[in-house]
Amino acid sequence: MGAMNSVKEKWDSSGGNELISKVSSSIPQGTKDYLGSAQKQLFNRDNLRSITVFFGIGEERPFYVEKAPSLLFARLKHNLQFFYLNYLLVFAVLFVLTLIISPSAIIGIALLGFAWVYVVRRTSEGSTKVYNFTITQKQATIGMGIISAFVLMYLLSHIFWWTIFSGGFLISIHAGLRDASMHQDSNDRVEMSGDLSLEENAAFLNPVENGPKVQAVEVV
Repeated sequence: MGAMNSVKEKWDSSGGNELISKVSSSIPQGTKDYLGSAQKQLFNRDNLRSITVFFGIGEERPFYVEKAPSLLFARLKHNLQFFYLNYLLVFAVLFVLTLIISPSAIIGIALLGFAWVYVVRRTSEGSTKVYNFTITQKQATIGMGIISAFVLMYLLSHIFWWTIFSGGFLISIHAGLRDASMHQDSNDRVEMSGDLSLEENAAFLNPVENGPKVQAVEVV
């Protein structure tokens, strides 16, 4: 906790928050509202389907091979739209699991964390000297940020591509075989509220008995 607090304090004193505030203030308010609305809609909890719906538990034929190309294309399109948040969750779970079972990536991230702690402590007084060069705290923070980006790209590149290919394979199988056509109109349902009191002898419930009688006319 002490190291984390020290990193936060050095980040604040190096002007990182001011830089982020300037970048944020330069973005038009309309763009901010649009991005906020899009993010809220994209990660809406209501769009995360349950395990029962995702695997079609209780349905008669939740998975089967569709041979008609047009119907298969319609199925893929609907499943990608209907289960997109579940598919993103699959990617996230695969990424975390792959990271956990990758010792080299964990060791590299740990070493990178120690490097950040070392730099923060060396620049705790505002600057430090490396040989005959004086490096300010802001310069050290920017340099460590650039180095960290390249190190993470190197460490996580194989995990990223493995997650993309394995997750894409699993999602392609699910989207191609899962028949979720019964859920296509789930977003078009209209909720009705209010009380409807009807008597047993309502006219439209008994049109023949209570309506006017029509006598048949025999034509000679």
